[in-house]
Amino acid sequence: MPLGGPRVTRVRRTLPQRAPSFVGAWCFVDHYGPDDVVLRGGMDVPPHPHTALQTATWLFEGEMEHRDSLGTHAYVRPGELNLMTGGRGISHSEVSTARTTTLHGVQLWVALPGEHRETARDFQRYAPPPIRKDGAGI
Repeated sequence: MPLGGPRVTRVRRTLPQRAPSFVGAWCFVDHYGPDDVVLRGGMDVPPHPHTALQTATWLFEGEMEHRDSLGTHAYVRPGELNLMTGGRGISHSEVSTARTTTLHGVQLWVALPGEHRETARDFQRYAPPPIRKDGAGI
């Protein structure tokens, strides 16, 4: 499915199962890229709402800009994790940055348990220090 129009990033969505009405803690996983942003136009998702769930965004390549109704302005970069809690309701947008030539990442959608569906909306960014061992790094 295209994310933001026909000439932008395509997303492959993985559902655990289609038949049951409740699919478990992970609603689904969206995988996008690797996409040549110069050719395809990148990600350009206008403001849209989320409720009763969390999204965890993790990039392998590229950079995206996140803005939301809490007033958060953050970037999603490789090796970092952005966690957005919809709770009672949050609206946000996601756009590839001008520096991005290739975009590749995943977004995990987490169903909040019933007692937490109306929790406060939130946004957190985790940027761990790089780990290097025996010539390899993450």
